[in-house]
Amino acid sequence: MAAILNAIATAVPEYSITQSDVWTRMSSLVPGGIPNRLSTVYESAGIEKRHIVQPADAYMSGQDWTTRNHVYLEESEKLLATVTAGALHKSGFKAGEIDTIICVSTTGIATPSVPSQMIPSSGFSEDVLILPLFGYGCAGGVMGLQVARDMVLADPARKILLLTVELCSLAFRVGDLSKKGIVSTALFADGASACAISGKGDGPALGAFTQTTWPHTRDMMGWDIDEQGLGLVLARDIPSFVLKEFSPVIDRFLADNNITRHSLAEPACHPGGRKVIEALETYFDHLDNGLPTTRKMLAQYGNMSAPTVHFVMEALLAQNSSGPLLLTALGPGFTGALGLLER
Repeated sequence: MAAILNAIATAVPEYSITQSDVWTRMSSLVPGGIPNRLSTVYESAGIEKRHIVQPADAYMSGQDWTTRNHVYLEESEKLLATVTAGALHKSGFKAGEIDTIICVSTTGIATPSVPSQMIPSSGFSEDVLILPLFGYGCAGGVMGLQVARDMVLADPARKILLLTVELCSLAFRVGDLSKKGIVSTALFADGASACAISGKGDGPALGAFTQTTWPHTRDMMGWDIDEQGLGLVLARDIPSFVLKEFSPVIDRFLADNNITRHSLAEPACHPGGRKVIEALETYFDHLDNGLPTTRKMLAQYGNMSAPTVHFVMEALLAQNSSGPLLLTALGPGFTGALGLLER
């Protein structure tokens, strides 16, 4: 038996902002403008526009943590309702048939969880099992699929809805003009996804998964908590880390599953940024065109953290290619997550 991806749906907020507009707004906050060595971040990020949950002016007022988390609760529920409806429609499942909801999110605090608040409006059963997963960050899209697969394999009768929602824009801090603060305004965005997964269907099967967490890498990515709420941790050279540390992990994973790198078609990679994509393209050097789908999703949507790999996955599955589809992502820990979809 296998765990089957019956459907996938994605969504972004209604508001969008271009990269040039972000640069203009950030420059207005710095006396004399952003230094040239940092302003090039906006040009080289590989992003044209991003979607955000509030009008751009709202972020410039310096919202406190209480306000931002309230926005997170309201807007997360709206986005999750949209992707839930989409995944249910595509899969043919009824909301009341879903017996497990896994919700991956790391950009806000929700207790009780956002899906539990959706039970009356979405038609979920009152005895649906809800499993919130916090702390995975950008790796959450792949790791959430692994948890869903394992639950279906343990109980083939399960019908699971895997939800991801990240509102990275709410971590923006008006007064943070550090290098990592500037870089974050050039990369991160908001979005959501839903995957319907069960033990039956004709969709791709969820194959092998693995994760690796490297010791002493806490400073590479994550959150610090202070009086302003969630503060970004972003350090070290992640593209170099991809080539030196992540590449051997991918090699071992493929070998364990009797797959050669050069037999793979374009993988679904979480687009952490342009330089991360370039490092992955160096690894997948047999692909003449590199990672065009990953690049396209980054350009159109930016780095939405956990949901982003599902946007790439959705686009690649629509191309109706055959063979295994490799999924890759990197997140806090520092952790690498890998998976296979058997098309």
